Amino acid sequence: MLRQAAVVVLGVIMSILDITVVSVALPTFQREFDASYATVAWTMTGYTLALATVIPLTGWAADRFGTKRLYMLALVLFVAGSVACSFATTIEMLVAFRVLQGLGGGMLMPLGMTILTRAAGPHRIGRLMAVLGVPMLLGPIGGPILGGWLIETQSWHWIFLINVPIGIVALVSAAVILPKDNPSPSESFDFIGMLLMSPGLALFLFGVSSIPEEASVTATKVLVPAGIGIALIVGFVFYSFRPAHPLVDLRLLKNRKYTIAMISMFLFAIAFFGAGLLIPSYFLEIRDKTTLAAGLLVAPQGLGAMVTMPIAGRLADRMPIGRIVPVGLVLIAIGMSLFTQLEADTSIPLICGALFVMGLGMGATMMPIMTAALQTLNAASTAKGSTLLNIIQQVAASIGTAVMSVVLTNQIQNSDAIAKLGELGKTPPPAQPPAPEVLAQMQQQIEQLKSQALTDSAAAFATTFTVAFVLLLLTFIPAFFLPRKKSETPTPEGEQAAAPVMVH
Repeated sequence: MLRQAAVVVLGVIMSILDITVVSVALPTFQREFDASYATVAWTMTGYTLALATVIPLTGWAADRFGTKRLYMLALVLFVAGSVACSFATTIEMLVAFRVLQGLGGGMLMPLGMTILTRAAGPHRIGRLMAVLGVPMLLGPIGGPILGGWLIETQSWHWIFLINVPIGIVALVSAAVILPKDNPSPSESFDFIGMLLMSPGLALFLFGVSSIPEEASVTATKVLVPAGIGIALIVGFVFYSFRPAHPLVDLRLLKNRKYTIAMISMFLFAIAFFGAGLLIPSYFLEIRDKTTLAAGLLVAPQGLGAMVTMPIAGRLADRMPIGRIVPVGLVLIAIGMSLFTQLEADTSIPLICGALFVMGLGMGATMMPIMTAALQTLNAASTAKGSTLLNIIQQVAASIGTAVMSVVLTNQIQNSDAIAKLGELGKTPPPAQPPAPEVLAQMQQQIEQLKSQALTDSAAAFATTFTVAFVLLLLTFIPAFFLPRKKSETPTPEGEQAAAPVMVH
């Protein structure tokens, strides 16, 4: 099992690192391709939409072709997309190749976890989740640091080329170490479900992802695709109960424990991933830190999670999840409460301490919630149940990011000082230079405006963190209904537990 874990972790680390590495390269893309931020942001949006398209298909494809074959195909697609990205000469080419990357990267985590969970068995799920949680932590920690270092010392091309040697090692290791496939293509493919769910999910996420750019939920670019996407998804919901083997099996929601775990994960992902977007932005925009420094300052959160995740993993195999998750949520709430009081000069060591406490809570929350869902799935519902879980997580993370971006943008736009500075920047210089005393007075006024603008911006971050804090508190409601007694049989009818499909 350890050898298989090493193979899977290689692929997962590669795909997760790629997300955070590219996120810090957006300003570089703006300069290199002479494009607007809204245009280069498509390098992230395109990747996300590719994930959304491939997620519903992964469960069926794993059963049809086998997890090993599909995992190796995902590695090939991801590495090929990485090489193509490094040779892109226009922003349009880069976006297209990022979509190719997303088709492969979207399958790496779910397939890897399916392989390992089948090898581990139902009684070691908690510990398995703790092991696989490590690459999920290394992404947010190492991504900004690695991306900043590669861009500063080499060039932006290397944030993609770095995937090539890792991918080759992972591909060869997978071919040698992973067990032979035993696919069981007994289910027919749900074409109608695919035509409803895949484009519906992609269009909905496109609309949600456009909210920060448009700064409004009522913009045409938001409402039209999101509305069509929701209509397609609703159509799939009504249709999915007709076929014997739907693309995404909503009948699983009849399982009360599974549904509660899903609701808990949905609320948690909105709050935590939404807040996670704000933290490096605060260091970059308010504290004027470099990308590399911001990445290092965010690291305490990942270190805190590394402390509690192995402990929570072992406890999840021995005691009820409902007694672990609330403790983690309390720790996150304690750490996040400091961010609701952020100022422009808040102590950096104090912020890092709060991040460490949040990390402690994250390690005791996210993986146990996933374990709570895992323990309700049997072998027959592995792929479909995992697919549904991943869709919920991906949608929640996208909603959280969009909500926090809009709240922060609106708060900053409401600042009079920031508005006045913007007007001054557009004012043409006077024909005659002002007198020295007038110039000194103008400089003093500008400095006062800058100081007030910085204070207002910090307050905008604090207000946005307050929204995330309230959403986190709402997570306590479904978490209270998580299992609080240890079941003798962790999965229905004593069958093997299933692996989740997760995308960070």
